[in-house]
Amino acid sequence: MGQPTPAQKDSTDLTDERHWWRSAVIYQVYVRSFADGDGDGTGDLAGVRSRLPYLAELGVNALWFTPWYLSPMKDGGYDVADYRAIDPSFGTLAEAEKLIAEARELGIRTIVDIVPNHVSDQHPWFRAALAAGPGSPERELFHFRPGRGAHGQLPPNDWPSQFVGSTEPVWTRLPDGEWYLHLFTPEQPDLNWAHPAVRQEHEDILRFWFERGVAGVRIDSAALLAKDPALPDFVEGHDPNPFVDRDELHDIYRSWRAVADEYDGVFVGEVWLPDAERFARYLRPDELHTAFNFSFLSCPWDARRLRTSIDTTLAEHAPVGAPATWVLCNHDVTRTVTRYGRGDTGFDFAAKAFGTPTDLALGTRRARAAALLSLALPGAVYVYQGEELGLPEADVPRERIEDPMYFRSGGTDPGRDGCRVPLPWSAEAPYAGFGSHQEPWLPQPAGWSAYAADLQAADPGSMLALYRAGTRLRPAFGTGPLTWLPAPKGVLAFTRGGAVCVVNLADTSAALPAHNELLLGSGPLDTGGRLPKDTAVWLRG
Repeated sequence: MGQPTPAQKDSTDLTDERHWWRSAVIYQVYVRSFADGDGDGTGDLAGVRSRLPYLAELGVNALWFTPWYLSPMKDGGYDVADYRAIDPSFGTLAEAEKLIAEARELGIRTIVDIVPNHVSDQHPWFRAALAAGPGSPERELFHFRPGRGAHGQLPPNDWPSQFVGSTEPVWTRLPDGEWYLHLFTPEQPDLNWAHPAVRQEHEDILRFWFERGVAGVRIDSAALLAKDPALPDFVEGHDPNPFVDRDELHDIYRSWRAVADEYDGVFVGEVWLPDAERFARYLRPDELHTAFNFSFLSCPWDARRLRTSIDTTLAEHAPVGAPATWVLCNHDVTRTVTRYGRGDTGFDFAAKAFGTPTDLALGTRRARAAALLSLALPGAVYVYQGEELGLPEADVPRERIEDPMYFRSGGTDPGRDGCRVPLPWSAEAPYAGFGSHQEPWLPQPAGWSAYAADLQAADPGSMLALYRAGTRLRPAFGTGPLTWLPAPKGVLAFTRGGAVCVVNLADTSAALPAHNELLLGSGPLDTGGRLPKDTAVWLRG
């Protein structure tokens, strides 16, 4: 494949234990669907604790827990009623502390999810605001406004909902005539981040969890907190946006960073921004440590576009010295096996639809290759629970769907429940070993037990075996920069450290570069020793 092109700069430095997050494999736990310890049909902390040995064997460095706080569960726990209490369906605060400690004993750190843009309408602050009435100090913690029109019958502005596909208003009117803002559902009122009490409360929440041993915090909807105080109408393309990526956010995150530095804590922000320069501002040395890479997650299975995504990602992060993150799927996104088996292999919330045809065998081959690609790239890798089992997106019966995205779209968007179906652990156990006494909160499809972890653990060719081998062998790539190797059209090839990653996305088999050892493959080579299409290998040079 010829001589390498010039190396791309990477600032990763793992000589200090405090820099673990720069190249970690981080496993996302959606508690409600991970493992059910008490058999009531809902995943819980007891279930997670029982599976810690599995996670240690998988080779992950940290667990990111989606919100486990007290919540009415109107939006999967992202409607928080109390940040200092565990929802009773999951367990207790004492059990969370025990889980954090037990995981750390196995070398696994914990990352918790903070939702700073909004709270539940059951949060004490919002309930007090409703009771206090117009003009009260309690209402200043949120965005309450009189309506427009002769009788205040129109919403204060025309901002669009942040639930893609929803045309419902982001304002709800109360009997007293005032309206309150909610960029998501009416059960999730937005906080007023211009109020000092809101900032102080969240800094106190950060300390609360850092003092209980968490290593990091994932920040939900990180670019939405600050609003233009005038709450003007939304004008597409107008800068600055009245509620996205406002400059005031950076002062908030600098204050947060000061708190995190007291505990050697780290942040990962959920930041969806098309502007690379503005995205990088969140990763300056005194702000967030890392941010999710949505470009790579949504990229189609196409060699040219994947390489562009990788190059762009590394270039975005280089000026601020931050490590990139790589993720194929999460709790909001169509599962990788299903997405890669479709005609359109990219991801777009607006394009989701019922009945999209999928070739699961093709999707599985590509998902296996993509796993090796992501694990070989410089930076941190996030693995959503069940991806290591090769789970497809489940078709949840319409009458069992719970996701508000489905309802707010008028039933046209399938929602996100298909990637949240409870995991299969034991092929022969009731409900595939998720919990033994009661049907899970979301139904598992017929044949779900074929993906069970116990079956895959005994199969050296399984997706689970591939992920375990990948995390074990990943250090072969070292901590250095990525250097692209010349390769045929449709083939990605790069070297890092002493290892080479080759991924064939072309229609024909490809010759491998000269190497001393084949470390790992997502599938077998062909009879001529060439790399088949939709297959990846790791080589020692």
